[in-house]
Amino acid sequence: MSIIEIIVLALIQGLTEFLPISSSAHLILPSQILGWQDQGLAFDVAVHVGSLAAVLIYFRKEVADILGAWFKSFGKQGSTDDSRLGWWIIVATIPGLVIGFLAKDLVEDFSRSAWVIAATTVIFGLLLWYADATAKQTKTIYQLNWRSALIIGFAQVVAALLPGTSRSGITMTAGMMLGLNKQSAARFSFLMSIPIIAAAGGYYTLKLATGDELIDWSAIITGAVLSFISAYTCIHFFLKVIERMGMLPFVIYRLLLGLFLVIFLMV
Repeated sequence: MSIIEIIVLALIQGLTEFLPISSSAHLILPSQILGWQDQGLAFDVAVHVGSLAAVLIYFRKEVADILGAWFKSFGKQGSTDDSRLGWWIIVATIPGLVIGFLAKDLVEDFSRSAWVIAATTVIFGLLLWYADATAKQTKTIYQLNWRSALIIGFAQVVAALLPGTSRSGITMTAGMMLGLNKQSAARFSFLMSIPIIAAAGGYYTLKLATGDELIDWSAIITGAVLSFISAYTCIHFFLKVIERMGMLPFVIYRLLLGLFLVIFLMV
């Protein structure tokens, strides 16, 4: 990989992992338009590690509070808002882990379809707009229950099965449709990404350890660092943008991106 490829792909991964604009749609652009080859398994591991580190560090206080309360809930302290939130993150994660693992071969084949990615980029962009414009959005993250968490978890499954959907986009859409305000929907989406990204990184690491791929350590380190920086910056500014402008800028972007993909594929 050239240094330009490393920089572009790492930044794309870091930014699109958490923005509701679909990482799949963006990751096909360099290969389709510029003819770049697949970045390889080792680089995938690196950028996943960078993204995971970003969300863990940004939400370090929330993660520490949730973990501490969750472990204490087995003792005399009992259940608290944070411990229940920990359980809801677990509940929301289970469908994605189970179905994602069982359907991984199907997803890998299906994800090659640029037409599918173009269609889902537009369709789920419109769904995001509908949720933003019509949902009540009165609940905080601590007003979730296990049913709502499970629904958001199955929404995450849709993103795993349909490339172009956007994991963060569909989980935020589901959260808002269930009454969460924008900030809470986004924060729950980010928090529930931690076990999913960790699982994906672990899976890729295992494949890498059992394979024979040569590792370019300079590309790995650069990719991880750039992915971390872009993901951390993305989370910080995204939470500020949706507070002031809602999801509309991202909806418009998705529609333009989907239209561009359709035009590109037809030419």
